[in-house]
Amino acid sequence: MTPDFSVFGETPSAPIALVATPGAEELANLIDKRLIKLFSESHLGKKLQKDTFILKSDCPRFTNGDAKGLIYETVRGKDLYFICDPGNHGVTYKLMGHDIPLTPDEHFANLKRLICACTGKAERMTVIMPMLYGGRQHRRNARESLDCAMMLQELEMMGVNDIITFDAHDPRVQNAVPRMGFDNYFAHYQILKSLVRKFPDIRLNKNQLMVISPDEGAMTRNVFYASVLGLDLGMFYKRRDYSTIVNGRNPIVAHEYIGSSVLGMDVFVADDMIATGDSILKLAREIKEKGAERVFLAATFSLFTEGVEKFNRAYEEGVFDAVLSTNLTYRIPELKECPWFVEADISKYISYIIAAANFNESVSTLLDPSQKIRELVAQINQ
Repeated sequence: MTPDFSVFGETPSAPIALVATPGAEELANLIDKRLIKLFSESHLGKKLQKDTFILKSDCPRFTNGDAKGLIYETVRGKDLYFICDPGNHGVTYKLMGHDIPLTPDEHFANLKRLICACTGKAERMTVIMPMLYGGRQHRRNARESLDCAMMLQELEMMGVNDIITFDAHDPRVQNAVPRMGFDNYFAHYQILKSLVRKFPDIRLNKNQLMVISPDEGAMTRNVFYASVLGLDLGMFYKRRDYSTIVNGRNPIVAHEYIGSSVLGMDVFVADDMIATGDSILKLAREIKEKGAERVFLAATFSLFTEGVEKFNRAYEEGVFDAVLSTNLTYRIPELKECPWFVEADISKYISYIIAAANFNESVSTLLDPSQKIRELVAQINQ
């Protein structure tokens, strides 16, 4: 998965520059440090060595709530990478004397403001949006909006060349912008590596570990884990009450398990996000009741929209052993203090993606981590 700098040309397509929207500074700083280290260790080090790739920017607010985007350094001829985290509700602004948290809508508005501030002078513009704005509203079932599709079309109209995202809720939304690049990456390898580091006694073989999909919508990612690791695969079918809507979704009536016995097995469950956590905890309880040894819950995005108390109680009861997630979106402060939370840093991976794209090299090996996972399995099971 590491880009081979030895085959890169001597000159990148354009100088790299990072622009962090408000709330994405933490991830941007990590990526920046990785890029500095990456280039300093390559044969291109002297030519590309910089103290930072981040351009100073801001989105100040007027007292009535209006805002504007400012970039304090030149962007002319730069290969710009805008880093945006629409899920960061930890950023606030003052409105009529009140602290107002930024919603996904306002994060997207700030992104557009900073793109507009470039006034068309950049050589190329790429948006790194790990969790897609409007990604959960990706298809139309009735008279309803298509937020994610509209977002992509707006960015294309503003001159954005490529979108880099992770574990899109439904990657088919890219069909809304067939002329714009859309790269959907996964953190499979990084999550497995964090699992192995936290639990060095785990064995990634079919005699001790199995994969279970929490529902039919998550089958693709769980099929990947099961196939690349050579494990047995089970699935829970969520039976919903489609005549009722609670908090914007149809409530789950029952979880029905389909698969072989989990008795005495470690179980790995992967999903794209943990929001309220109700369904994943209910699933973990059922797996434990069926005789599973350890239960590992993995999610690309750890939102925890209702806090961590229910997870703390479930962990103390032995319902699950760990929640594995990434730093691709905002994590509430109390989450980092939880003994059951295991975080995978994805900044190194993103720096590789940026470096390869900047030199117009193929990213196909970065999109498919199968080989790296097989090497990890061989190392662990040796």
